Amino acid sequence: MPEPPLPQYSFEPPGSVEPKRLLEHLTTAVVLLDGDLHVRWMNPAAESLLATSRLRVMGQRLESLAGVEGSVEAVLFKARDELHPFTQREANLTLPSGDSATVDFTVTPLSADELLIEIEPRDRLLRISREEALIARQETIKVLTRGLAHEVKNPLGGIRGAAQLLERDLPDPQLAEFTRVIVEEADRLRDLVDRMLGPNSMSRHEPLNIHKVLERVRTLLEAEHPRTEYVRDYDPSLPELEGDEAQLIQAVLNVARNAVQAMEEHGVDAPRLTLRTRARRQFTLGAERHRLVCELGILDNGPGIPETLRETLFYPMVSGRAEGSGLGLSIAQSILHQHQGLIECDSVPGCTEFRLLIPLESHH
Repeated sequence: MPEPPLPQYSFEPPGSVEPKRLLEHLTTAVVLLDGDLHVRWMNPAAESLLATSRLRVMGQRLESLAGVEGSVEAVLFKARDELHPFTQREANLTLPSGDSATVDFTVTPLSADELLIEIEPRDRLLRISREEALIARQETIKVLTRGLAHEVKNPLGGIRGAAQLLERDLPDPQLAEFTRVIVEEADRLRDLVDRMLGPNSMSRHEPLNIHKVLERVRTLLEAEHPRTEYVRDYDPSLPELEGDEAQLIQAVLNVARNAVQAMEEHGVDAPRLTLRTRARRQFTLGAERHRLVCELGILDNGPGIPETLRETLFYPMVSGRAEGSGLGLSIAQSILHQHQGLIECDSVPGCTEFRLLIPLESHH
């Protein structure tokens, strides 16, 4: 008995949509090249990523459009010649603006004369991942520090009390000098532990102008370090934010003073500190997306931060300076966390930038 014929299925969706329209609505950047790497078409996501329009670059070679390195160009030709797709992760792409972007891209040869490139930006995902790791590390440090503080402060209180009792029973009053040393050193260690814990009072969030905070910090630093040039690059359109003015002054001062002291210690010829503010819209901090974020940049032209310190920069007791306590940046990060924000850092010799990111929504 013959088998019944297989049912015929139609793969055309109801009200079929043109493939071109589908590509135009993708969030992934798609670029179509000919066999000589000339641009034949790109979708709006690619126009946005490469900061150019399709009509402007039609017929141009890809490397003139986005600064593709020779090694990547060789890969594109190899994919064309062998008709074999190729994927590269976390490649560095130079944009027409001069900025660079980290992307994943896949090259698919459609024919000997057509290459389809899909480009997925990775900078935002990498930054979110880095911020989540930073927040997790800071939470771990906070728990360990509080545990250590409890274990240290209890015996310190006993030592201090015993020294005071001993001082009362000393036969020679001159010996009291030694008990006072014990009391003073116990107090010094207690204060150190308290500083490791960060601000000892809850933030009192009130509306404030972040530029008032920066001007206060600049005034203090100009009095302490008059040799340094202070540059203001403010965005006057920034709205007020909800925060604790005294604590934010402390956080900004800790970061900026570190930068100025590092430039002085390394004998920078013309030390310059730039205070910059910008608004960032639809910005993700850790796992939370915020409608509007204040980005406060503190930039210096100092020697840069050694590679060995960058991963542990915000840990307590870690310092790149001989006289540093290693608490300034840790305390600043703790204050930013109380404001639902965080501090990031990028550094190369001659340019170090700390970015203090604070949501501009109310967060009581």
